[in-house]
Amino acid sequence: MFDTVLIANRGEIALRILRACRGLGLRTVVAYSQADREADYVAQADEALCIGPAAPGQSYLNQSAILFAAEVSGAQAIHPGYGFLSENAGFAERIEQAGLVFVGPSAACIRTLGDKVAAKRAMRRAGVPCVPGPDEGLPEDPTAIKTLAREVGYPVIVKAAGGGGGRGMRVVHDESGLLDALALTREEARRAFGNPEVYIEKFLVHPRHVEIQVLADKHGHAVWLGSRDCSLQRRHQKVIEEAPAPGIDEALIAEVGERCAAACRQLGYAGVGTFEFLYEKGAFYFIEMNTRLQVEHPVTEMTSGIDIVQQQLRMARGELLGFTQADVRCHGHAIECRINAEDPDTFAPSPGRITGWQMPGGFGVRVDSHANAGYRVPPYYDSMIAKLIVQGTTRADALDRMRLALSEMRVEGIATNVPLHRRILRDAGFDAGGVDIHHLERWLAAGSAA
Repeated sequence: MFDTVLIANRGEIALRILRACRGLGLRTVVAYSQADREADYVAQADEALCIGPAAPGQSYLNQSAILFAAEVSGAQAIHPGYGFLSENAGFAERIEQAGLVFVGPSAACIRTLGDKVAAKRAMRRAGVPCVPGPDEGLPEDPTAIKTLAREVGYPVIVKAAGGGGGRGMRVVHDESGLLDALALTREEARRAFGNPEVYIEKFLVHPRHVEIQVLADKHGHAVWLGSRDCSLQRRHQKVIEEAPAPGIDEALIAEVGERCAAACRQLGYAGVGTFEFLYEKGAFYFIEMNTRLQVEHPVTEMTSGIDIVQQQLRMARGELLGFTQADVRCHGHAIECRINAEDPDTFAPSPGRITGWQMPGGFGVRVDSHANAGYRVPPYYDSMIAKLIVQGTTRADALDRMRLALSEMRVEGIATNVPLHRRILRDAGFDAGGVDIHHLERWLAAGSAA
């Protein structure tokens, strides 16, 4: 058990965690960089400690500084949020060795599931459907590699075992390009992730990106909380998410969800997690598991009525899950738009001071944000400044509510992608539901051509 949590993150997720802690009566310590010293959540915390300058490597990625902040503040637990050190097994291990609680799964689970080859092998053992391809890294012999690729069938995708964020991946359409793609991906993987191991899978041409959210305690209980569709992406970065995934048979989702929960029990996984799948032609294919809180967790909270961040803290405290799978009931439809400080046409970052800030409201509308009028968006971090979430009785109702909310939203002084979201919500393809992961980039390219 613990009563003080150090929040080792920034922005809206730091505020979200702070609120969840308060709801459980936990004391909060915010670790912040010099660039974030004026953020409101820093003032709202019970204690705030500056851990370094603006550069992430000297602050939010500085493990020693964060551990020292926990020591001097008396925090017994560290919540990493998402990004930064949230999926760093070495950091989780250092926290455990210091006698503190890492609000997340064990370092061993993070290490296994952070290696995509090892994760895929574990999922196959647990009965979770995977993308066709071998459960091992590629051999050195070029002839053996070509044989494996032929067995999988072209097109294939070469992936870094330790990759993420859209990096360390190359699509190969025929054998002539295989070895060059392999060499480039290996080198990229070595430089970016410190791990040159790569593997191949069947490349799915028009898949959707569908997720299953899970909660698991330290006593062998695990539940899944419905599905999310995160197919609207640009350069592998999600732009809009929704729950549940539209147009997929509920019985199929339930079958996959049960397998995900069973995998958690089999792996001894404890905490929150997200199983990510590609979905194509009525079939699910596991691609990776995120061993942390997701940016898009609010759409699941809105439909399930479960505070995922508080549940994450409860699991970290060693509490039993307070409900069973039979108690989980998802209602209505929720949509989330990521609001970024960037040009809506060129996507260039737009840091600077916000001079006007008008957020939408009303029934079924939620805004998760740390920003306000007068807030200066720093140029050092991710450009997301808010998440706009709505819930409706049906998907059509949620779409109407999001259109209205976006029309009310005003951010002045900097450029944002709010105009882009307004245009996307008028797109007939997105309105119909079930678009694939390439839809947004095709739509953007068509708009540029026009």
